[in-house]
Amino acid sequence: MPDEEPQHRHILTFNFRQGRNKPRHDEAFASLWPRYGVEWGPEDGRIEFAKLFGRTAPVILEIGSGNGEAAAAMCDADRGRDLLAVEVYPQGVADLMARAEERGLDNLRIYQGDALPLLWRGIAPGSLDEIRVYFPDPWPKKRHHKRRIVQAEHAATMAGLLRPGGVLHCATDIADYAEQMLEVLTADEAYENTAEGFAPRPDHRPVTKFERRGVKAGRDIFDVVFRRR
Repeated sequence: MPDEEPQHRHILTFNFRQGRNKPRHDEAFASLWPRYGVEWGPEDGRIEFAKLFGRTAPVILEIGSGNGEAAAAMCDADRGRDLLAVEVYPQGVADLMARAEERGLDNLRIYQGDALPLLWRGIAPGSLDEIRVYFPDPWPKKRHHKRRIVQAEHAATMAGLLRPGGVLHCATDIADYAEQMLEVLTADEAYENTAEGFAPRPDHRPVTKFERRGVKAGRDIFDVVFRRR
């Protein structure tokens, strides 16, 4: 008998805050979703990246693209690779689509929804060149730490999706979350750290409005960059 799919405990890793669309958000969905949007459900199986992007190229997955400031800038500077951005908030998706159109990006697609089902069922093992998790929901209360996306089970899932030598790059302005990221990834033998502890911020990761806000509030910024063995 074929092996059954592993059973995952599905806990939301984002704190859903329902916002209100502005007219520009509705306009972006109406005009740009057919170009940039990814229609996917768990019953659809693995996404065929070559078909999705219209070419064969290394693929990056960004979990939680926010308003798309970093995603659009990095796509623009790295057009030889394709980016699949995941964002749950429609306002952020709309902003990213507008940024993509403004820059004329063809190497960007966006999935609106929870990243975990996509990780479990939508992406083929070993098919990603990089995974980015920038400033995820911090879930600061200790009783909520199980909701953080960078924890052992999810890190192991991500490792299985990365090619050998592929990179998992996380960033946060929450010190205890940064320590958790470092601890979790160090403990997973599928990864090796690219630095001694925390990594310097790579030049290719732009400083966003969100990050500047954290610095202004007196918080340090931590980058954690591990490579798939």
